[in-house]
Amino acid sequence: MITCQKHLFSLAEDVSYLNNAYRGPVLKSSEQAAIDDLQLMRNPQRIAPDDFFNGVKRVKGLFSRLIGSAVDEIAIIPSTSYGFAVALSNWKVANGKKAITVQDEFPSGYFSINRWASENEATLEVIQRPEASDGRNELWNRRILDAIDENTAVVLISSVHWMNGCRFDLEAIGAKCKEVGACFIVDGTQSVGAMPIDVKACQIDALICATYKWLLGPYSLGIAYFSAAFDQGRPLEESWMNRTNSQVFSSLTDYQEKYLPQANRFDVGETSHFVLMPMLEQSLKQILDWTPETIQSYDFELKKQLAEYQESRGLGMDLSSFSSNHLFELPLKKELNPLELKEVLEKEKIYVSVRGTSLRVSVNVFNNQEDINRLIRVMERF
Repeated sequence: MITCQKHLFSLAEDVSYLNNAYRGPVLKSSEQAAIDDLQLMRNPQRIAPDDFFNGVKRVKGLFSRLIGSAVDEIAIIPSTSYGFAVALSNWKVANGKKAITVQDEFPSGYFSINRWASENEATLEVIQRPEASDGRNELWNRRILDAIDENTAVVLISSVHWMNGCRFDLEAIGAKCKEVGACFIVDGTQSVGAMPIDVKACQIDALICATYKWLLGPYSLGIAYFSAAFDQGRPLEESWMNRTNSQVFSSLTDYQEKYLPQANRFDVGETSHFVLMPMLEQSLKQILDWTPETIQSYDFELKKQLAEYQESRGLGMDLSSFSSNHLFELPLKKELNPLELKEVLEKEKIYVSVRGTSLRVSVNVFNNQEDINRLIRVMERF
């Protein structure tokens, strides 16, 4: 078990930031890496051709360790919508099949799968979350598994639901997708970095992640895994950087039609992302040092503290394996206005999100029990 890691961030001492699912804070080491790279831009003659590629290789290697993949199965993308577009544009099936997603999926995922369904004359089936009851997240998972059949072409869901923290059983869903020949696309933005994941064990075809949440990276940068199913896929754009001769600057006009192998072909143009890439490299190193397993254990102790308070007030809270430890909903009494509570909390420098009629609390290793106590004290007053 680790102790609170707030000293590695620049968060103010009097701030209780319980909102990592909104955006993760930048590590001091990432901040310094960005400054160092920015200063390098003052003298671009110091930037060698290899510098356009080496940072990218290191980041791909670190991320592949985090998710259990090969380095060449990783692509650099600018956003989740870009990653969804890569995967879905390369998944062709006979018209008339169905696609599956879940209720209140994040808009980028919903609009992407909805467009694919429209263009392929497919039905989009949205699996609803059960009404409030014990075990509703487990039942939601069961509904997804029941919906996947021989007529299913694509399943696109988040690993952890961004509004309520429901943890989807990716291993069971991936196995069912493989059984029926469906493509399994996962938005890992709200879990990868804070929760263990193995893309091979879960039989995921494409794992798409923004980096500015649980990977503690910068905005406008994403990273993705593409399985062997996409090895011969067509990139969204024709970049010079994903060609086999890209590292030989003197020969770039000896045009090479052949793409780099596997997922490297899907790298966005200007892949190097100077300033941003060094930030992500530092955060990935730190996450691997902590390990997602340790982060989940640490976060569970904070979640349990809130669950005990909820129970004392006659309010439920899911502590099962179908609810993540780092991101979860905090049900409130019906007469309470969550937006008004959020406003009161922010005056006390306590930061959470409102999703529906609940508070969404998202904790990380920069939080401690005093942060939870502060939240509880304000809720008591409110």
